[in-house]
Amino acid sequence: MIRTAGLRGANNEGVLALILVVLVVMMSIASPDFLSARTGFSILRSSIVPTVLALGVLIVIISGGIDVSFAAIAIFSAYTTVVIVQSGGFPDLGVLGILVVSLGLGALLGLVNGGLIARFRLPTLIVTLGTQGIFKGLLLAYVGSRYIADLPGGMSTFSTMNLLTLPSNGETAALHVLVVPVIVLCLLVNAVLRNTMFGRGIFAVGDDTEAARRVGFSVVGVQVFVYVLAGMLAAFGGVLHVTLTRSANPQDLLGTELDVIAAVVLGGASIFGGRGSVLGTVLGVLLIQLINNSLILVGIPSAWQRATVGLLLVIGVGAQAISARRASRRVFVHEEVVDA
Repeated sequence: MIRTAGLRGANNEGVLALILVVLVVMMSIASPDFLSARTGFSILRSSIVPTVLALGVLIVIISGGIDVSFAAIAIFSAYTTVVIVQSGGFPDLGVLGILVVSLGLGALLGLVNGGLIARFRLPTLIVTLGTQGIFKGLLLAYVGSRYIADLPGGMSTFSTMNLLTLPSNGETAALHVLVVPVIVLCLLVNAVLRNTMFGRGIFAVGDDTEAARRVGFSVVGVQVFVYVLAGMLAAFGGVLHVTLTRSANPQDLLGTELDVIAAVVLGGASIFGGRGSVLGTVLGVLLIQLINNSLILVGIPSAWQRATVGLLLVIGVGAQAISARRASRRVFVHEEVVDA
């Protein structure tokens, strides 16, 4: 029993990994070209931006909240930074300079979310749904609505850099260098969640707000910083998206919320707060990207991709609700036995 639980993982990461392996085997049988470096690198490339966005959503969900404004923050921060640089407001400082400006904007927008939620104790879904519309409206009305194909020099150069190239079925498979900073970021977020007092505070607030307050955690401070950090991660994801697509479009990323939230929930993060892991989130992102890629390969219309992801989200949330109900029943029965 202990060995089986260890293989399964605290957040069912082992189960998710097994599902990924089974899906890869099935697709390799259905399409011999699927099992290739080209397909693998393509899935990894398509997972870069969703992984960064999912890390921000993971932190928010662990803290007991929900954020649907991250896509709006991502494109607002990245697009606004490109416009500022092109207008001469700042010199072209390369990718790092653009990243610093974008992270600042993301932190500011995240602070708006965190301030409203923590200070006025408003529902997180309602607040982020409202700010999503506000950020999008401000972007289109006051920053710009045009498609920008001519990126700043630093971003344009960085967009063509590859970490590894391999021959694959007579073609060349390239792994983009941006995979490296995303891996480093995953390790950093995991270290923060598992090995710092702030990380423990996030889990504590998500598990029981009042209990976290009693043991000395600043609930308001944790909640505000969670959304600031989520905003910065969203901004980083926005910069990566603009770099990978080699263009800046204010309409991009909006509508990707379902895929990202589904990946986090499928990765084992509890919608009730207090539970989740970086490994599970990464596996969830890979599963969603693999499913989308597989449906395209077998010729299924794109509309069914959204339906499939939505179905997976409902299944994931339903499984969590059933598990929570069973756990509460076990606790209730145990208390009755003890009292007797």
